[in-house]
Amino acid sequence: MSGLLNVNARARRRASRPALARLLLGTTILGVSAGAAHAIDDPSKPLTTTERPAEQASSATEQMLRRMQMMEQRIQMLEAQLKQKQQGTPSAAAPAGAPPAGKSAASPFKLGPLPSAGTAPAGASAPATAAGGAPAPADAATQAAANPQTPPRPEGPTPTAQTALWHLPPLPGGQPGVSSDKPLLGVADSPVPGLSIGAYGEIHFGAQQNPAAGGQWQAGFDARRVVLLPTYAITPNIIFNAEIEFEHGGSAFDADDKLHGTAEIEQVWIDFKMVDQFNWRAPGVDLIPIGYINQHHEPTQFYSVRRPELYLGLIPSTWKAGASSFYGTIADGLSYQVQASMSLEDFGDNFDVRTDANTVPPFPAGYAPGISGTDALAFAQAPIGDFRQLNNAVAIAGKLDFSPPFMPGFAGSVSAYYTPNTTPRGAYDQVFGNPLGQSSLAMFDTEFRYRIPDTGWELRGEVVRVTFGNPANLRANNDSDPFNNVGKTMWGTSGEVAYHFPLGTFIGSSWEAVPFFRYTYQNLQMSGFAGTDLNSPTGFGEQRFYTAGFAIFPTPQVVLKASYQRIKTNDPVAPGADSVLGGVGFFF
Repeated sequence: MSGLLNVNARARRRASRPALARLLLGTTILGVSAGAAHAIDDPSKPLTTTERPAEQASSATEQMLRRMQMMEQRIQMLEAQLKQKQQGTPSAAAPAGAPPAGKSAASPFKLGPLPSAGTAPAGASAPATAAGGAPAPADAATQAAANPQTPPRPEGPTPTAQTALWHLPPLPGGQPGVSSDKPLLGVADSPVPGLSIGAYGEIHFGAQQNPAAGGQWQAGFDARRVVLLPTYAITPNIIFNAEIEFEHGGSAFDADDKLHGTAEIEQVWIDFKMVDQFNWRAPGVDLIPIGYINQHHEPTQFYSVRRPELYLGLIPSTWKAGASSFYGTIADGLSYQVQASMSLEDFGDNFDVRTDANTVPPFPAGYAPGISGTDALAFAQAPIGDFRQLNNAVAIAGKLDFSPPFMPGFAGSVSAYYTPNTTPRGAYDQVFGNPLGQSSLAMFDTEFRYRIPDTGWELRGEVVRVTFGNPANLRANNDSDPFNNVGKTMWGTSGEVAYHFPLGTFIGSSWEAVPFFRYTYQNLQMSGFAGTDLNSPTGFGEQRFYTAGFAIFPTPQVVLKASYQRIKTNDPVAPGADSVLGGVGFFF
């Protein structure tokens, strides 16, 4: 409600701006005139050259005009930010966060506790950040559906995420938070008008069973990621956004420091805001608009320590590519995004295995598949640098975000992706070395987030399905390993229930606890196998995940998590892969 009051107050200030300007002008002129008259009427004060009434009035008027000009510039900037917030995205129906854009994106202009960006950051983000409604021109990917009375938070049609310039972290439960309007990490004013910097990150720790060690329990720690979200409004209608990510401890691989991490550009693009119904995102690195969490993946957007299972393979989150898109608002609570991007590719080996000719290594060297019945699409993303993509295909994706005004607290989306070919250049079967032909890939996703009004209950659900044009040409079916084969389709579904408990006020902030349970089923090895390998999958591809735990939000920007996950498959000899994990996440 406080966010709503802030927006209403800004709208009233905006509406009264002309009257205020006239009042200031009249008051200043009267003051100048009175000062000049006083100087003339006071015989005890001699007039100097700099104090003559006419010159006094002229100097004061010039100062007043300069101040009014500065005020006008500031008002224009605030109006642009307000417009972004008013057109922002719905927040997911979950507590742990939710912004735009970040990223991305949507942003960091990235359903955490229900709200990218984003996000966001998504925002994005906000997550991308927000919950899952219509993208705001700035890069909103969803609208705060958990509470229609709360102003939506901008997230970009991407973005974890993620447009930090308008980033307002959602309150636990999906409601956008009320920020202090401090553009530098929420704590400081920006020295450059239009510049904003946000951040999100997460730390994981605990114990898990290692299938590579026969299911042995192993304790561990992972500085999972730290992400910076710079945004710059070049003009009110031309906006730069980026997401710079450091994963697993940073970028290093040395025996002395024992670190093995990455540093990468997860998002970078420029938005051209035209009208609410139509905006253009120039070619850059962007998130693929599939599902909710891919665009709003900040740790405040979901309750488990790890991301939801459907986004760990079937949707290869964080799924990004070189891309360009159009997006906008169709109607109240309904927005769209249409994107063209570099295609997924069926190559999952090391980057340096690619040849200088941008092909797979020649037969009989062999290479790992990017699409398989054990890892789904987890390794199928194309690289984003140096023209090193392995096929010429361009993929198309589209998404509709909705948060119907007649159903408070509800938000969802439908999205689809299609590429005419995933086969890399030079692909071959590992048995005879015969070349492999093309195979298309189509994906469909639908999801919802619902924070039931006037209760603590929150529900989420999602279904995703992947179809392959010709599985006979997939590398996993031709690599002499019969256990990772891929059929004609893969699919998965999940359902989640959570409850929000207010814990009271401690150390100056209101705390909330959100216990949750999520069930996920996915089948990565359905019928329709073809290729040179024996079609005898072990059953590992049919998986059931039981995930339970809780998330505690000391503030909307910080979350403390604990979760237990039990994994079952149809492979009778598969080693265990259960886990007991804790986590700390932030997004501001």
